[in-house]
Amino acid sequence: MVNQLRPAIVMMALFTLLLGLAYPLAVTGIAQIAFPSQANGSLVRDAGGRVIGSTLIGQPFADATYLHPRPSAAGDGYDAAASSGSNMGPLNPDLIARVTESAKAIRAEDGPGLIPADAVTTSGSGLDPDVSPAYARLQAARIARARGVSVQQVQSIIDSQTEGAFLGFIGQPRVNVLMTNRALDARFGAEG
Repeated sequence: MVNQLRPAIVMMALFTLLLGLAYPLAVTGIAQIAFPSQANGSLVRDAGGRVIGSTLIGQPFADATYLHPRPSAAGDGYDAAASSGSNMGPLNPDLIARVTESAKAIRAEDGPGLIPADAVTTSGSGLDPDVSPAYARLQAARIARARGVSVQQVQSIIDSQTEGAFLGFIGQPRVNVLMTNRALDARFGAEG
């Protein structure tokens, strides 16, 4: 029995060291060298070096001078520790009520216009950092009014922050809320 047990223990120890230690360290090292920003969470820092967010995780912006994100189903709003979708089906009365209330709030704040789906629905994680260009454009007039600038000026910032589909065909065009709000502050000054 010892003759059978010894190779099993040796193989378990060897593969634990190889796949549990060496491989993760190698991948981490390569990621740190090749993609340091992404490997460290795509963190965004202010002028003083303080972390103010990540381009990968949504955060709330409620002030009229800022681009608003899509709704969050993650805990009490953008709580990364409670990341999840709402798991409500399209016929769920709670979902219908929430979408209806969100649509009313958007109409009251941003005026008439077609409301894109991402303006009233949550993402799968509840932490989506991006909105559709259509939702960003819907908010341009409100942001311009609140900042005292023209809609065209705000729209040009939104256009400059719009990213196309990855490789031209994977995914949808998107606007990162945090980076757009930073661009608005850089161009027009921090208002909120």
